[in-house]
Amino acid sequence: MIATRLTAFLGATFLISCGQAPHNVTEKYFLLVSNTKSPYWEQVSTGLNQAARELGVSASLVGPGVYDPKGEKEEFKRIAATKPAGILVSAGDPKMLTEDIDAAVAAGIPVITIDSDAAASKRLFFVGTNNYEAGQIGGRAAVKALNAKGNVVAFLLAGQANLEERLNGYRSVFAQNPQVKLLDVIDMKGDPVVAFDKTKEMLEKHKPEVDAFICVDAESAKEVAEVLKRANTKKVVIATDALPATLEGIEGGWITATVVQKPFTMGYTGLRLIADLHLNKLPSLNVDFAGSPNSPLPRFVDTGDTLIDKLNVAGYREANKVAH
Repeated sequence: MIATRLTAFLGATFLISCGQAPHNVTEKYFLLVSNTKSPYWEQVSTGLNQAARELGVSASLVGPGVYDPKGEKEEFKRIAATKPAGILVSAGDPKMLTEDIDAAVAAGIPVITIDSDAAASKRLFFVGTNNYEAGQIGGRAAVKALNAKGNVVAFLLAGQANLEERLNGYRSVFAQNPQVKLLDVIDMKGDPVVAFDKTKEMLEKHKPEVDAFICVDAESAKEVAEVLKRANTKKVVIATDALPATLEGIEGGWITATVVQKPFTMGYTGLRLIADLHLNKLPSLNVDFAGSPNSPLPRFVDTGDTLIDKLNVAGYREANKVAH
């Protein structure tokens, strides 16, 4: 997936918002996710809400309160039936949502994906991380910490496209380091406690010895770190995102590093872009924007990522404090 430069597109969006107030609070936008209780979405919502205040529109985070792709699908249908100004959706199960996304777009509702894509659908574009690249960043950090030799176990939510892409990024790096072996990939099925139980079981059995844990979701690393802390055992742990418990784990030496996305940016930029699509309606949304050489829309808005470890975690915390 190739990121498209958005200087002109974003510039137009922000220019519009600086003129006479073209937006109003009757414009309703929804960010639909598969688990609203995940602390990750608090960070996305901060950006979403700031953009909503600046634009003078209504924006809401909606979805099931536990990881539930089927529940997300039903919520998507409910929201689409209200004919909102636009829908941002993080696809828990892309295959399950494709038909509903296509139907909404056909009805003239702008739909963009955020954080987790549904690339086979007719969504207009994706706002988020280059997840394959993020996995490669984590993979290189793992290989370095392991001195290019060791057994690795990964945790993810199977079927969620962004997590699968990250894991593929890890695999590509491990393939170049044959003494680093990915022993197992464990599906947490939406419950981070699975990572706690499985890590504890592996430490107790030592069959085989696990040298590193890869957590391609936001929440499993804190569970792995807690098990290691209780057992007073150090392992290589590569996390994802910058939840407070993850940063504390790095500072305490229980987590080696984390690949940090920019969730605030996803929420902020995503809402501004979809609001511009509502205000400046295209002649039709039923167009192959991704395949068109003269498309007015990008295919992918890369919001960026970075690696945080013990050397730069204090600087990251300070920068985050200043930003808010």
